[in-house]
Amino acid sequence: MDDFLAARSQMALSLGFHIIFSCIGMVMPFFMAVSHYKWLKTNDEVYKNLTKAWSKGVAIFFATGAVSGTMLSFELGLLWPKFMEHAGPIFGMPFSLEGTAFFIEAIALGFFLYGWNKLNKWFHWFTGMVVGVSGLASGILVVAANAWMNSPAGFDFVNGKYLNIDPIQAMFNKAWFSQALHMCLAAFTATGFAVAGVHALMILRNKNKEFHLKAFKIAAIFACIGALLQPLSGDISAKDVAQRQPAKLAAMEALYKTEKPAPLLIGGIVNEKDKTVKGAIKIPGALSFLAHGDFKAEVKGLDKIPENEHPPVAITHYAFQIMVGIGTLLMLVSLIYFFILLRKKPLLDKRWVLKLFVLAIPLGYIALEAGWVVTEVGRQPWIIYGIMLTKDAVTPMPGIAYSFYIFTAIYVSLSIIVTFLLYRQIKMVPYVYDQLKSSNKLN
Repeated sequence: MDDFLAARSQMALSLGFHIIFSCIGMVMPFFMAVSHYKWLKTNDEVYKNLTKAWSKGVAIFFATGAVSGTMLSFELGLLWPKFMEHAGPIFGMPFSLEGTAFFIEAIALGFFLYGWNKLNKWFHWFTGMVVGVSGLASGILVVAANAWMNSPAGFDFVNGKYLNIDPIQAMFNKAWFSQALHMCLAAFTATGFAVAGVHALMILRNKNKEFHLKAFKIAAIFACIGALLQPLSGDISAKDVAQRQPAKLAAMEALYKTEKPAPLLIGGIVNEKDKTVKGAIKIPGALSFLAHGDFKAEVKGLDKIPENEHPPVAITHYAFQIMVGIGTLLMLVSLIYFFILLRKKPLLDKRWVLKLFVLAIPLGYIALEAGWVVTEVGRQPWIIYGIMLTKDAVTPMPGIAYSFYIFTAIYVSLSIIVTFLLYRQIKMVPYVYDQLKSSNKLN
């Protein structure tokens, strides 16, 4: 493994782990706040216990997200010094504001965790909401920084120099809204299905049914709303990418030749050497409509883009297919769930629906990771799109491969620890969070 590949692999590994920790940390506080609100309005102790149980999960992911996020910050400077030298003064504002949001989140979480029976009940609930809002703001600000890499703005690039820097324009670049919307909905969808699936599994195992059923309903509603809204944000993102990054769109759809109208490919095996796709299902004109809102519009293929600026087509295409395929599946599960809710059918009588949510536990995060592969790999070979090549930004320091191996061990260890802590939280439900119901033999 050469140093360039090692640096890219380490960054991919770090982002791959951090995105899961951060998404759960962004979304879980809202589940917690809804449960807390229901307890305040109904005085149902199950909601209070559920809030306390979820707050421990929030604390776990806040800590792991903070650790993995700090490591990422150091990696940007250590692995990509040329990038940070030039880009830091331009897109540093969202990172600075993200630090402020993180600081507010930490204070609010402290108030919430230690405020039981000490603070006014509604102020206590408000601190939980602040945890969620500040966490969501942190995610949006980080995505804004990433969006700048896909759509650089807020400076003039003249003779290799970055002049007339405007950090506000850099932060609110053309890509930030579509990326932030898509990412936030993906976080709610993935986390919602994962949490709902875990509680569905406990219901199927006949464990503390009332506790897990209440938890399932809160998480499932968030997940299903997010899944049904995701195609709308995907449409916005597709049209945005078609305008700004035609090479990425062409790689997503493995469109080697410019076509008018252009078909949408479903599946298919990419042969990068021959520049062909075999076995794909073609929907005539669908790509033209998704990209430009016109079934007869021309879509630029990779033949109109210099070959040395082509992204890795196979990886980008397969990742895009995985993301869209899983998204469609989760949307169907959401429609089924809302249909049952509207008909007011008892969920416990529909065990097959609960099994669908159990099967969906990992799917949202697989789609989330695939989406980030599309975003990052589809931008290659650029680290700042159209301005700086990734290979020109990497550190000249040798021995990056060893750093990659060490960081791999750290993240694997961190994942094992988090999994153990979450497993222990679930096992503790009948002993700590649902004692009253357990004593009444409702478990």
